[in-house]
Amino acid sequence: MKPEDRPGGRGPRVVARSTQPGTGGGAAETPRFYSVPDVARMFGMSAVTVYRAIAAGEFPAVRIRGRLIVPAKAVEEMAEVAMAEYTVVDAAGWLPFVPTQHQIKEV
Repeated sequence: MKPEDRPGGRGPRVVARSTQPGTGGGAAETPRFYSVPDVARMFGMSAVTVYRAIAAGEFPAVRIRGRLIVPAKAVEEMAEVAMAEYTVVDAAGWLPFVPTQHQIKEV
């Protein structure tokens, strides 16, 4: 979604940025994380729906104290796969594999 398409003409609120080396002596800033309400607006759903998916382990997020933020990379990669493969990406299946303590000891 372009910034001018949002109500008020502003782009999504960026929670954290990463500075990537650019050309021409400048640095381009890209978002690293989005707030949950911004992700909900991008997907056309309520923030409550996104919070519930996160709580159910069906959507990736990072918790810092009580605040949840969504990695921009996860959102971008889900969209890229959906477009490249002309398919539906299930966010619940998108979560990375996290080994249990038992699995770590076996390795």
